[in-house]
Amino acid sequence: MVSTRWVYDFADGSREMRELLGGKGAGIAEMTRVLGSERVPGGFTITTEACVEFMRRGRQEPDGMGEDVAEALLRLEQQSGKQLGDTEDPLLVSVRSGARDSMPGMMDTVLNLGLNDKSVMGLAKTTRNDRFAWDSYRRFTQMFGNVVRGIPSERYEDAIKESKDARGVKLDTELDVEALRELTGTFKHIYKEHTGEDFPQDPNVQLRLAIRAVFDSWMGDRAVAYRRYNHIPDDWGTAVNVQQMVFGNKGDTSGSGVAFSRDEVTGAPEPSGDFLPNAQGEDVVSGARTPRDIAEMREWMPELHAELMEILRRLEKHYKNMQDTEFTVEEGRLFMLQTRNAKRPAQAAVRFAVDAVNEGLLTREEALMTIDASGLAALLHPAFDPKAKFEVLATGVNASPGAAKGEVVFTAADAVLAAEEGRDVILVRPFTDADDVSGFHAAKGILTSEGGKASHAALVARGMGRPAVVGVDALAIDLKAREIRVNGTILHEGDRIAIDGTRGGVTIEDVPLVEAQVDANFTTVLDWADDVRRLGIRANADTPHDAHRARELGAEGIGLCRTEHMFMEEDRQPKMRAMIMAKTVHARREALAQLLPLQQKDFEGLFEVMAGLPVTIRLLDPPLHEFLPNLADLSAQVEHARMAEDDDLDELEVLLKRVEEIHEENPMLGTRGCRLGILYPEIYEMQVQAIMRAARAAEQQPHPEIMIPLVNYEHELELMRELVIRIGAQEGLAEGDDYTVGTMIELPRACTTADRIARHADFFSFGTNDLTQTALGFSRDDAESKFVPMYLDRKIIDRSPFETIDEKGVGWLVRLASWLGREAHQGLKLGVCGEHGGDPDSIHFFHQSGLDYVSCSPFRVPIARIAAAQAKIAHGG
Repeated sequence: MVSTRWVYDFADGSREMRELLGGKGAGIAEMTRVLGSERVPGGFTITTEACVEFMRRGRQEPDGMGEDVAEALLRLEQQSGKQLGDTEDPLLVSVRSGARDSMPGMMDTVLNLGLNDKSVMGLAKTTRNDRFAWDSYRRFTQMFGNVVRGIPSERYEDAIKESKDARGVKLDTELDVEALRELTGTFKHIYKEHTGEDFPQDPNVQLRLAIRAVFDSWMGDRAVAYRRYNHIPDDWGTAVNVQQMVFGNKGDTSGSGVAFSRDEVTGAPEPSGDFLPNAQGEDVVSGARTPRDIAEMREWMPELHAELMEILRRLEKHYKNMQDTEFTVEEGRLFMLQTRNAKRPAQAAVRFAVDAVNEGLLTREEALMTIDASGLAALLHPAFDPKAKFEVLATGVNASPGAAKGEVVFTAADAVLAAEEGRDVILVRPFTDADDVSGFHAAKGILTSEGGKASHAALVARGMGRPAVVGVDALAIDLKAREIRVNGTILHEGDRIAIDGTRGGVTIEDVPLVEAQVDANFTTVLDWADDVRRLGIRANADTPHDAHRARELGAEGIGLCRTEHMFMEEDRQPKMRAMIMAKTVHARREALAQLLPLQQKDFEGLFEVMAGLPVTIRLLDPPLHEFLPNLADLSAQVEHARMAEDDDLDELEVLLKRVEEIHEENPMLGTRGCRLGILYPEIYEMQVQAIMRAARAAEQQPHPEIMIPLVNYEHELELMRELVIRIGAQEGLAEGDDYTVGTMIELPRACTTADRIARHADFFSFGTNDLTQTALGFSRDDAESKFVPMYLDRKIIDRSPFETIDEKGVGWLVRLASWLGREAHQGLKLGVCGEHGGDPDSIHFFHQSGLDYVSCSPFRVPIARIAAAQAKIAHGG
């Protein structure tokens, strides 16, 4: 039996080994190749496969992993000339996670591992810096207790605050050696109090426990929540990177920072980032201290700043992507700790793509593939109205673009509760950590008093497309009192504020928000996408306003106009109700005659906006009860009228009788769709008349596509097609030349008999919302709030089938129907009009399945255009 290799030295890896070594491990290995081992501290990576095996064995390390780690550690000790736990000149290491896809702040890190009561003395002697040694040991005991044993961070922070208060200082860096020694003792006491064990003194035990903690953090609540949101599979696992420590907290000639090869918010070609003198990397990214802008590093250490800028240029050219790096300066020497492709907001992504092509760094196709299509929605987020005048209450770092307003909440849990209640909120924290991620999902925006552009709040907000303002020094946030004091103003929970993540402003005024406009860079990228993609992109739109917005965003037609929405307007409900209440066909036709000119006007508006582009109009689909009062509510109203001897009693009783007549136990599988057209053909006749007359009245010849919903049997479509052609002929229009007739495929039987149905159809449009419900037996309204979350947790499914197409089930039905349909009708046009039409992953599937177009909500049209181009580049065709 061939033994598995669980550990790779950095020198043995490369960026091609990302799946095995994780993004961070592969990045460090590649960076070692590019920059050399003298610039990148040595170390090794424990593979993602080891993590997967660890989980499979019920949190037991794989056979041979311990030996592989020991051998790799020995090689590192030989390379560095130091030994872990040595009492004279100890080797210290960091232990960090490293998933295949970056998950910033979601998993655990331990720094300064290898310190104990003896090696701290050796570190102090070797460095001739007692304060540095004890500060490192203090940090290690704190981080190890919190990360490895789950001791609440507040226990440590409270102890630090007490120590600073006792000495009358404000900053951690102002604590002297004696204070740090006392704090270390206090932290070890906290550890024993919490665990019942002494703080471990054996560095090998420390290392083994830290590795286990990183593996365990892969399945921690915050990491699982992040993967759910970002669609990262649970079975990928995380790698563990063990790297020789270099120290940024050795004094004024040392420091740590994060540097981006370009501005991580705007994408401008100037490098950006944060750094802190006399600090370790955790100080920069945690948000607990407000860092300095990377440009100020030029004044602090000009030569090292120049070296860093050159390294950023080299790395970006090598990776052909914007880079996010971590660095440490140890006593005047620059070390690069890691590099990865930078997560960036949409505006930075499109700016980088355009600039990279103009600079000759990337081709257009390569540039398109650097863009996260799903994140482009942020470019369409609201912004403060530029004409609005308002007073800025405070300013901070513009960490993630867009504007938001809502009620102040102070915890992630409160943000989630508010979202469930339909309230818009802004999550306000001194600084955020991974436990706040659920609040990012729920809140409209994020506001913190501490941190910079590389803080947890900034990184996560940008990744999720949430507006964020961080590092607002003027904010004094009291979490216990649940209030904010800022420049003489006191805000309480529930008070409304507004934030501008693009400029960094905060205000308590109700500033109007305006819809975002597509800028020149975005337009350029979209033009590239249109040149590349094969799939057509349409929009789901029911009104001229929606259609106009869809055209502005690049829609090539309407893929779904839901005519029932036109009957929901207040002035039309009485006429619709009169039609439903009619007892005879004659009376029903009279009521429909009142609706005909209104429906015709609706279609005229759509045809005018679309100016000759295809408009797919679905005839009435929902059951008639949706246009009448709820049965239970109406019954109660009638009972109340009887008791009060109300004058409207007779009218209410007639209405109740009709509601009872059309009531169904399962209306969504009842009298709806084409079944309505067969039972009440006069309804569909009126709608077709309205379409034909609107088409005749249009200045530019439209291209209406009349879609029959919920077809199960070919004869259903045959009957409805005959109805449409008969009415069309009466109105002087010819099928094929002036309009086409097709059907929405949304039932499993329609997929399996698509060859029969296609004989009577000019097009199929897959209604994947209902097809998902009927194929899986899931009610969307109930499933997503009831058992889908549990199914995700139990790994029955890896994402909601209503969000991304279920390729193996519903997707297979789509492919089957497409193949059968085109076998019977070669010219059959195929499209999708469900919500999946705007999901990038689903668009890749539809491209591979040979569909002609996708249709989605207007605001997702730009996303679909980019995703369709990426699908063509990735899969050809």
